[in-house]
Amino acid sequence: MPTLDEVFQMINTALKEDPSRSQGLNAVYQFNLSGDEGGTYQVVLRPDGSYAEAGEKEKPDCTLSMDSEDFKKLAQGEMNGTQAFLSGKLRIEGDMGLALKLQDVLSAYYAS
Repeated sequence: MPTLDEVFQMINTALKEDPSRSQGLNAVYQFNLSGDEGGTYQVVLRPDGSYAEAGEKEKPDCTLSMDSEDFKKLAQGEMNGTQAFLSGKLRIEGDMGLALKLQDVLSAYYAS
């Protein structure tokens, strides 16, 4: 299984290679991840350039908190976001509408 940094690098590369996948979204997702590979990451979706990276550079519209191993499963499509939320493995703050779109966004980029 790739490291957390590698997962976000793959998402970042895919955002650069095919910006059309985030078309219509203008949002900052922040991931507060705990566990062995814990850290803070952001996926920024903008019409003028999207990216993913470690740290907190922009004010988040939607903040998701979960264990880093669970995030990797979510990104790889091995865990459903709704089920993770309902089971307490995922906590969401901010725009719930954006959170609902997250599974599609992540799977499109991670699978690239």
